[in-house]
Amino acid sequence: MQNKGLIKLFAILFGLVSLYQLSFTWFTKNVENKATTYAETRTNDSKEISKLEGFYLDSVANKPAIDLGFAQFSYNDIKDKELNLGLDLKGGINAILQVSVRDILVSLSNDSKNPTFNEALAKATEKQKSSDKTFLNLFFEEFKTISNGKVKLSDPSIFGNKSLREKINFKLTDDEVEPIIEAEVTGSVNTAFEVLRSRIDKFGVTQPNIQRIGNSGRILIELPGAKDIDRVKKLLQSTAELQFWEVYSNQQVSNFFIQANSVVENLLKDTEEEPETKEEEVDDLLGEVSDSLAVKPSNNLFSVFTPNFPQSQEQVSSMLGNAKVADTAKVNKYFAMPEVRALLSNDMKYAKFLWDAKPFKATLSSTNEEVELINLYAIKSNREDVAPIEGDVIDDASQEFGQTGAPEVSMTMNVRGTRDWSKMTTDNVGQFVAVVLDNYVYTAPIVNTPITTGRTSISGGSMTVSEAQDIATVLKAGKLPAAAHIIQSEVVGPSLGQKAIDSSFRSFGLALILVLLWMIFYYGKAGAFADVALAVNILFIFGILTAFGAVLTLPGIAGIILTIGMSVDANVIIFERIKEELIKGKALKAAIKHGFSFKGALSAIIDANITTMLTGVILYVFGTGPVKGFAYTLMVGIITSLFTAVFITRLLIDWYAAKDKKFTFNTNITKNWFHRIDIEFLRKRKIAYVISGIVILVGIGSLVTNGLNYGVDFVGGRNYVVKFDKETNPTDVAATLKDAFGSAPEVKSYGNASQLKITTKYKIEEEGNHIDDEVQELLFTGLKSYLPEGLSMDEFKPGFDGDKIAGVMSSIKVEPTIASDIKIAAGWSIFGSLLVVFLYILLRFRKWQYSLGAVAAVFHDVLIVLAIFSLFWKVLPFDMEIGQSFIAAILTVVGYSLNDTVVIFDRIREFTGIHTSWNFKEVVDRALSSTLGRTINTSATTLVVLSAIFLFGGDSIKGFMFALIVGVIVGTYSSLFIASPIMFDSTKKLNKDKK
Repeated sequence: MQNKGLIKLFAILFGLVSLYQLSFTWFTKNVENKATTYAETRTNDSKEISKLEGFYLDSVANKPAIDLGFAQFSYNDIKDKELNLGLDLKGGINAILQVSVRDILVSLSNDSKNPTFNEALAKATEKQKSSDKTFLNLFFEEFKTISNGKVKLSDPSIFGNKSLREKINFKLTDDEVEPIIEAEVTGSVNTAFEVLRSRIDKFGVTQPNIQRIGNSGRILIELPGAKDIDRVKKLLQSTAELQFWEVYSNQQVSNFFIQANSVVENLLKDTEEEPETKEEEVDDLLGEVSDSLAVKPSNNLFSVFTPNFPQSQEQVSSMLGNAKVADTAKVNKYFAMPEVRALLSNDMKYAKFLWDAKPFKATLSSTNEEVELINLYAIKSNREDVAPIEGDVIDDASQEFGQTGAPEVSMTMNVRGTRDWSKMTTDNVGQFVAVVLDNYVYTAPIVNTPITTGRTSISGGSMTVSEAQDIATVLKAGKLPAAAHIIQSEVVGPSLGQKAIDSSFRSFGLALILVLLWMIFYYGKAGAFADVALAVNILFIFGILTAFGAVLTLPGIAGIILTIGMSVDANVIIFERIKEELIKGKALKAAIKHGFSFKGALSAIIDANITTMLTGVILYVFGTGPVKGFAYTLMVGIITSLFTAVFITRLLIDWYAAKDKKFTFNTNITKNWFHRIDIEFLRKRKIAYVISGIVILVGIGSLVTNGLNYGVDFVGGRNYVVKFDKETNPTDVAATLKDAFGSAPEVKSYGNASQLKITTKYKIEEEGNHIDDEVQELLFTGLKSYLPEGLSMDEFKPGFDGDKIAGVMSSIKVEPTIASDIKIAAGWSIFGSLLVVFLYILLRFRKWQYSLGAVAAVFHDVLIVLAIFSLFWKVLPFDMEIGQSFIAAILTVVGYSLNDTVVIFDRIREFTGIHTSWNFKEVVDRALSSTLGRTINTSATTLVVLSAIFLFGGDSIKGFMFALIVGVIVGTYSSLFIASPIMFDSTKKLNKDKK
């Protein structure tokens, strides 16, 4: 081997760099272990332990954790350089946000009332649920169809308005307007991206990831380690629309409320109880009912809303009354009734009612029930619903502590804001003004004196420090140009993440030990050298992942373990070729040289690795989240395993061979295994065709009748993995939850009898953070009888940071729109991988018959894996969902099957050139026989690795690993009995046709 010195230098330097990169992870863990020790010596409470750990880490954040003499690194420095763990290993949230392109278009049109425009928006919204086109393209298509040339996008009532007059005039055609609007939408999405990135940077999560997804208006956000999930969701979805309004007092709306109550009562004729008399009603309103929170039996406004009527001037307030949080939708509905709105006087006709930003708890004396109540305010709006002062006047915002010591948000205004705020407060001395953020009232104080300094604050008695920090964050980061809502999310609790780490590394260690022992058992000293190369390979993989800031996920670990099998495969191919040369009588050094040469094993190794790399690239391009992580580690592993197998193993073997010691590449037990095999595989091909045909037909029948267990990735819905403190029957839970969700969700055991996976489509098409909260609340209420007594809602949620006795361990939400896109992308990824591989094999082997045989075998393998999943998903005791991870497994099976097939084809091509006197049937049979040892050895090693992960890995990847195990078995079979026979039959037919 040439340039040995250079390769040694590179390997040593690369190894040192990898160790250097990984050292940061070790030092970080060391500091965090000290934090845990510090906390555990002071308390036994798991929540307090978490707080004390945070306090310790904050205190050492900027102190030297590593001192190298020439350089020092603080804890914050090494934390940024440690190996990134994905949320399935660390806990946290992974979400895809959809910036509403519809809202952007409405804003650009100045809230156009043009019927053609609004009909096009409505139809585009509906079509997007089942289309992979962007909303903007769908809107343009629908507008053209509906307008039929009679209305143009440049119409003054649509985009030819004042705000866009410098770019669009009424003379422009639709084709000329479209790119302008597209540029405006892209700019708004870019603004949203920057605003969200700024918010995340200030949130304090280590190693966050935020990416734009094409031109779809979608933004991927990954926050491993985030624990307060509700806080994260609010931070991401808040538009930060800050407004300052004048406010009506409770005294000014008293008469309206009395009249509204009567009108609502008259409209709701279906009440079963008699309404109160006028005298009784007046007595109630005057406060003669001792309990202002008493629940009134009448079916009217005041049955769900308790007004705050002033009894004296001192009781005049901006707070109009309150309602239960659960009743706010009903109150909104009553106030929106045309008959109720008609009661508003002329000076109040534009009034709008907004709720407080934060509910509070109170106890009803009549029932002793603790309820969550929320206050109501009346804003002095106008015809255009434009606030006198908006958030663009804010120069700076920060969390501070007020005069009472309570947290508040201090804001500083620019010159225009200072002037307008001074005028508003001067005009409203003795009156009330409100600070409104995203249509929630944060404060509505009385103005005692004019504020002329341009400084004001948002305060509230129940505001926490973190809430104040978040408000300041969104105000500083800026306003989102359009609403953003989460269309896909995955939440994993920290305890489940730790469990995944433990099981992953347990399976990783076991798989590694088994492979190392097997290589020594089968190849002796050569196997030991391969093990050294394998260890170096693992070091390189983790070093690269750390250096480039890649995120290690559970499927990523599976990808690394799979590359162990591939690394072994490369060594097996080389060792088998060396053994063949030694059997032919070649000298040891000559045999080694041939084994590592392109004419020996290198050609097959490169071809096999390239085909697998191509499937990895396809996975990376079309995949998201964990699938992308799997693809990344797979590709890195392919490169490093190729280097270590070809160069590191070669260096060690050459070093040993130079000592002129005996070197057999086997042991006394294995020296005659797979020796002088001569099997007529092609004679058995028709039997194989029949067996495969029967299995595939049965599988197709099952697919038609039994179907597949599609996960929420493909059909949309919400998934919750819920842990209980005792064994729980899935059927009973499904029946219980049927009352909560209207229809029975899918419930099945997950991992063990005390853990269930609950899937529901309840309100999945409705948007808004409150819908997610509602579903989680219904789930908690529905499961209460199965949960430990006293378990709170906070402890039930997945983000709870402590020892979880019971509750949601992880949750996934996928809206139907993105589910459709995921399904389409999955189809393209499979088709793309097959096409790319077909073309590559055609290029390498120069005959379409080879490509046909390889692709036919791959189709065969995919169909059989689908058949197995269809036949057994209702029977086997683990999750067999068809989702993104399953597609990753299918494409990995494609890569593995092709890897195996290409090695065999490479030998067939070699034998065709060497043994020109043999007929083609003999060439194929001999090639299959000569590679049988390598085929079985590699498949057995890979199966051992996969089985270790399947048995001892996390519950979430059992289905993924099962698909790979089935795929490896079927792929090994198809490379012997499908790919080569089909290639042979098509070649034979071609030769007959030529004759």
